[in-house]
Amino acid sequence: MTVKIYHNPRCSKSRNTLGILRDRGIEPEIVEYLKSPPTVKELTKILALLGMKPRQLMRRGEKIFKEKGLNDDSLTDKKLVAAMVADPILIERPIVLANGKAALGRPPESVIDIL
Repeated sequence: MTVKIYHNPRCSKSRNTLGILRDRGIEPEIVEYLKSPPTVKELTKILALLGMKPRQLMRRGEKIFKEKGLNDDSLTDKKLVAAMVADPILIERPIVLANGKAALGRPPESVIDIL
């Protein structure tokens, strides 16, 4: 089984999710998404696997969210995805991909269902 985690080592939820994976003997591919953000295509696929719209995966409390006016309801999904790729701090984390599925590690235990 191939498992990938979009991870931010400074985030406690992300660290806890990684710990859950490792406790189950899984050493995932770790993508520090702030350094290596997903492409538009990758993020669009992740959103589809999560069953989410871009706005649902956005960190609305980030300063840049307000500065870029991303709370504007007229913005298209395409524009929101582009904003997330350009400024990956806007992407909620962690995200785990496994078995053709995806889960947001909030709470961290929620990723167990896709393993």
